[in-house]
Amino acid sequence: MELRLPAPCVVVLVGPASAGKTTWALDHFARNEVVSSDALRAMAGIDEDDQSAGTAAFALLEAIVLERVKRKLTTVIDTTGLSPDDRRRWVGVAHEGALPAYAVMFDTPLEECERRNDARPRSIPKAVLRKQFARFTGAKDQLEHEGFDGVHTQQPTAAVTPIVAELAEPGPPTSNAAHTFGLIVSRFDWPDGDLGTQLSSIAVRAEAAGFRDIWVMDHFRQIPAVGRPWEDMPEAFTTLSYLAGATTRMGLGVMVAGITHRHPVVMGKMVATVDALSNGRAICGIGAAWDRREHEAYGLPFPPPSERFAALEDTLQMLPLLWGKGSPAFEGKTFSASELTCYPRPVRDRIPILVGGGGEKTTLRLVAEYADAANVFGKPADVRRKTEILARHCDAVDRDPSEVEMTHLTTALAASNRADLRSRVDAVRSRNVSVDEYSARFNAGTVDDHIALFGAYSDAGASHSIVRLADVALEGSIEAFGEVIAEFGGS
Repeated sequence: MELRLPAPCVVVLVGPASAGKTTWALDHFARNEVVSSDALRAMAGIDEDDQSAGTAAFALLEAIVLERVKRKLTTVIDTTGLSPDDRRRWVGVAHEGALPAYAVMFDTPLEECERRNDARPRSIPKAVLRKQFARFTGAKDQLEHEGFDGVHTQQPTAAVTPIVAELAEPGPPTSNAAHTFGLIVSRFDWPDGDLGTQLSSIAVRAEAAGFRDIWVMDHFRQIPAVGRPWEDMPEAFTTLSYLAGATTRMGLGVMVAGITHRHPVVMGKMVATVDALSNGRAICGIGAAWDRREHEAYGLPFPPPSERFAALEDTLQMLPLLWGKGSPAFEGKTFSASELTCYPRPVRDRIPILVGGGGEKTTLRLVAEYADAANVFGKPADVRRKTEILARHCDAVDRDPSEVEMTHLTTALAASNRADLRSRVDAVRSRNVSVDEYSARFNAGTVDDHIALFGAYSDAGASHSIVRLADVALEGSIEAFGEVIAEFGGS
């Protein structure tokens, strides 16, 4: 089983010469993450065996470790690690830099160390090796008391995103609940080809990979959390109509339509049209809106939260009337309509309504009273809490909580193995953003990492995950995540 350490972290290797530390480190970490005293002797002196360069090499090692920790970069310290003073100092440096520190012991038998040492072009004296082995035997008892966040023996290891490292028992969900996936396309800064061709290609690939639905954001310019204001941001409902023609099975949704962006009746009519054009595949995502600066830029009114939530509740009450039979009147607190006429009618009697936001007092109450799904953010523990609160709101209105789907919104980047994952992250990260920082920000992980993570979300109560793939336009990105979807039974 793979040992998963939270990245970034400091890893101190402890073992005698020829115990296999360097080979292990380069097998499990990137070369630039490994700070080796032998390699630094070669840089400061004649070669790796130049003992006269040891003082300079260790001074360089200390400086490099300090700089890497300061920059929050995973650092593997490849020395014998036999000095307790050195180990305690490195633990202190790591903790001062708010990074966890781990010791990895190389309990290689003395006979194997001697055999490997004899095979080296310049072996160290056997007496020195045996002295190191004796010190290592004593160090094994000391490590547990030196402040390390964990002490481990050599084994398959990876530095992973903290959210994956936190999982107690990585693996598929323990519950029997089905788990499905949606794809949200929230950035359109693709370098090659026209916008429509690339978007339709993404949609077709997503449908083939098993995504249940596809989503776009309802913003008129790009939001700060995703990109720059002047990047392409196509209008949401127009884009859904285009995607309806590019796909045959997937649901089509806006994540989520801001209540202040259009008159609610007009928004409802637009959703109904998408449903009619797609043969019943529209999903009505709706929320109270939040981007004040966007409203100010476009001259749109941005009422206080109480008024926006009142309009949201009015809309949730109005939509079934608009989509239903006849032309009923509606009288709400914030708007009214004398004739709610909607032709063509939606294909289904009721278009599913998803409310975005995890507000525990108001938003989840509105979900319980009027909606078919909630969409929230956060870690599995956050989703579990929201699920429990939603259930209490359902009980208060005498509704079965199983009638309401709990969904969550997240980012992801998937690859089949660690090497491919590193290459994919390097292909999309900015040059001044570290692999660890980018991976944490976009939940980059192997297929197995994502199976573990979404298994935890499923166990927490989420039955549907809507993901933004950081490398969505690149070849193989959607297909790699399709391996995760397949593990949960497809769409």
